[in-house]
Amino acid sequence: MPQGRPAGVPDDGLTTRERRNRPLVIVHTGEMKGKSTAAFGLALRAWNQGWPVGVFQFVKSAKWRVGEEAALRALGRLHEQTGEGGPVTWHKMGEGWSWIQRPGTEADHAADAREGWAQIRRDLAAETYGLYVLDEFTYPMKWGWVDVDDVVETLRARPGRQHVVITGRDADPRLVETADLVVEMTKVKHPMDAGQKGQRGIEW
Repeated sequence: MPQGRPAGVPDDGLTTRERRNRPLVIVHTGEMKGKSTAAFGLALRAWNQGWPVGVFQFVKSAKWRVGEEAALRALGRLHEQTGEGGPVTWHKMGEGWSWIQRPGTEADHAADAREGWAQIRRDLAAETYGLYVLDEFTYPMKWGWVDVDDVVETLRARPGRQHVVITGRDADPRLVETADLVVEMTKVKHPMDAGQKGQRGIEW
């Protein structure tokens, strides 16, 4: 898209304004870091526009205190106090299950994931948020805990102007097909290749 101009205009009956303001399903996938980071960058833009932001973390442990959570929660408090920006709601699924070994069985984790998706469905029906960040949501779909076809149909049928960004590796082809914007992050270089572990301010 040179100079921010679309390569072509589809014959879809929409006006330029209607097409420009069409709500998007966005997928950040691929093996490289930065998928969630980019999604939270979108959340900052949404907050600045005054949109309600809903974050649903599906894999990262509830015990982890990631920098994006602290920052967005602070922006939510700023909105409550001053009216600036938009409201922010942050959900952590279940007891913070992860691919790292945690208490609880796989059945428990799957049930938590299904309840998390059920809450998102309720929020989409109610048009609760302007932007949904479904962080690491590709994994419950990959593991069979959440039905991909149900996700796709729900996203296609969502009412109003609700943007949804989904992060995680190995995005299902059906999700990729239904999305409006898909980014695959690939590694060129990474500090871990040289034996360097994650550090404050970069990984969390």
